[in-house]
Amino acid sequence: MNTRIGTIGAASPLAAGAHPMIDPFGRAVTYLRVSVTDRCDFRCTYCMAENMTFLPKKDLLTLEELDRLCSAFIAKGVRKIRLTGGEPLVRKNIMYLVRRLGEKIGSGLDELTLTTNGSQLSRHAEELYEFGVRRINVSLDTLDPDKFRKITRWGDFAKVMEGIDAAQKAGIQIKLNAVALKEFNDAEIPDLLRFAHGRGMDLTVIETMPMGEIDEDRTDQYLPLSELRADLEGQFTLTDIDYQTGGPARYVRVTETGGRLGFITPMTHNFCESCNRVRLTCTGTLYMCLGQNDAADLRAALRATEDDALLHTAIDEAITRKPKGHDFIIDRTHNRPAVARHMSVTGG
Repeated sequence: MNTRIGTIGAASPLAAGAHPMIDPFGRAVTYLRVSVTDRCDFRCTYCMAENMTFLPKKDLLTLEELDRLCSAFIAKGVRKIRLTGGEPLVRKNIMYLVRRLGEKIGSGLDELTLTTNGSQLSRHAEELYEFGVRRINVSLDTLDPDKFRKITRWGDFAKVMEGIDAAQKAGIQIKLNAVALKEFNDAEIPDLLRFAHGRGMDLTVIETMPMGEIDEDRTDQYLPLSELRADLEGQFTLTDIDYQTGGPARYVRVTETGGRLGFITPMTHNFCESCNRVRLTCTGTLYMCLGQNDAADLRAALRATEDDALLHTAIDEAITRKPKGHDFIIDRTHNRPAVARHMSVTGG
């Protein structure tokens, strides 16, 4: 059993000949999010349309190619990798990639994590732990099974609960992610908070992001987290704490439950000043910012030669174009998203 897991802290040594990834604003890029598939077995209403057209499978990088790309980033200083989607666990043979990346923990990579909707967790939880995954994020916007079906369109609440049980039994730490949606789950956040903390899980609430055409009006869904926090402070004592997981959340301690609550606020208070992240899609496209369209094609460099020097050069060039921050705005006049691609393409 692979039980190696590093601690995020001291810098990992770069591979021989590799250059660290420092963007134009002096920020070191140490965190890679990899969307292993744009496909999902849910159709969450704030994320995608019900009748989605997904990428042809022939356009996807193989798992071996994704492993090689991730290895190149590790050689250049990436210390944390998060696998995302779509739903990463619906990718065929995905555990091959998890195992390969898990073998790199302690040898350049500090942590391998996963964001999932929980639908496939009961099948994969033990292997995830065996291959080095110690923390995962599970997306859960409501505890009401009927509302869960409505928001996910195709999701089975009981199956997700089974997945959470299986992951905790396997020894994996869970953080719940809930997208705050006005007049849908805003009144439920206190119950989600108590549920999460009662099970030893952190909770992070997220503002809905204007990415991709969906079947609904995002202006009807948008809830500023400043308003949500003010409402929560009517029931709970929230104290700001200096706690970080490498992501964009700002955390508070909830006195009444003893647990942590995170806020991710791309709209009301962007989290760009300390951004250490880039995002790789399943086709080999590198997005230097979630909220910008500028991207780099790494697939061409990957397939041009077995020598990684060309790939490293392509990565270096891309990092020079990493912007200072995103420009998320909702076009309220035309009801258009700020970014045309769906969240499932980029992986959050």
